[in-house]
Amino acid sequence: MKGLNLSVFGYFFEGLMQYFAEPVGRIFGPDDDNYPRTGVQPFDGDTYAETVETL
Repeated sequence: MKGLNLSVFGYFFEGLMQYFAEPVGRIFGPDDDNYPRTGVQPFDGDTYAETVETL
């Protein structure tokens, strides 16, 4: 019977670390939002006239 191939475990561990490191990097990394700075916009729509009854 052959011994365990440690390179397989190293490959698995490397993939596992990458699996967890990428989301952590996105959560704690700099923002990548490219939205324009518009500030607070006034509401120009119509309000909903009907009321909802709760039971």
